[in-house]
Amino acid sequence: MNRSDLMSYATSQASLHALWRDTLAQPRYGEPGRLLRHGFKAYSQNDEDGILQEIFQRIGTTSRRFVEFGVGNGLECNSLFLLMQGWQGGWMEARKDHISAIAQSHQTYLAAGQLQLLNTLVTPDTIDSLLDQLAPDRDLDLLSIDVDFHDYWIWKAVQAHRPRVVMIEYNASWPPPVSVTVPYVPGVKWSGSNYFGASLEALAKLGRDKGYLLVGCCFAGVNAFFVRQDLCADHFHAPGDAAAHYEPARYFMGLMSAGHPAGTGPLVTV
Repeated sequence: MNRSDLMSYATSQASLHALWRDTLAQPRYGEPGRLLRHGFKAYSQNDEDGILQEIFQRIGTTSRRFVEFGVGNGLECNSLFLLMQGWQGGWMEARKDHISAIAQSHQTYLAAGQLQLLNTLVTPDTIDSLLDQLAPDRDLDLLSIDVDFHDYWIWKAVQAHRPRVVMIEYNASWPPPVSVTVPYVPGVKWSGSNYFGASLEALAKLGRDKGYLLVGCCFAGVNAFFVRQDLCADHFHAPGDAAAHYEPARYFMGLMSAGHPAGTGPLVTV
């Protein structure tokens, strides 16, 4: 990258951070129970790392165990920062090249049994049996769902497991009160258009049916956070209300960088 490119990149990053700062300075985001001002990026795509940290500070943890699928090469996902802080869990990924990359970059965690890895395509028909492989005791603190298309139907199919927190992608193109999802058609994948997944309202309704309440969304308008209803108490703003928590699509925020390429390795707690 030449000097001109570096200056252009630095300017774009500064503009993104300014937008983030100025938006979060609005009174809405200072209301009691809101999560977005706690957001930050360590290894997540956007500010999900900080939001998850704040949620678990409010409700506590039990197993410190996660399952995430749709992790890519394992260097930009929602549970890597937890893994590096001593959590245990499992990842599921359909692409073999990503599995090979994870096997190399996360060798320490895999060898220690701290991380389990499955090369598989997750579907509504297989989700419960796959979760049983990765969490046979059915004691999960976090389930993260991101398959880019059939997310609604996969969460709907989860019956045997009741994680404390569920994080799932929503389609910000369909704001509340629109309650829609794409149909489940086996084999159909995301085309790259804005036709995918489910609206936030649809997921909020599904969550309530399953005993979960919506407690927030990430700033980029990509991921929604649900907490099991028995754990919510008065910890969160307007729990369950899609209109109160909806964030519009700010997909360009995914360009935000921590300043260095992602890397992973063992950490020492001091």
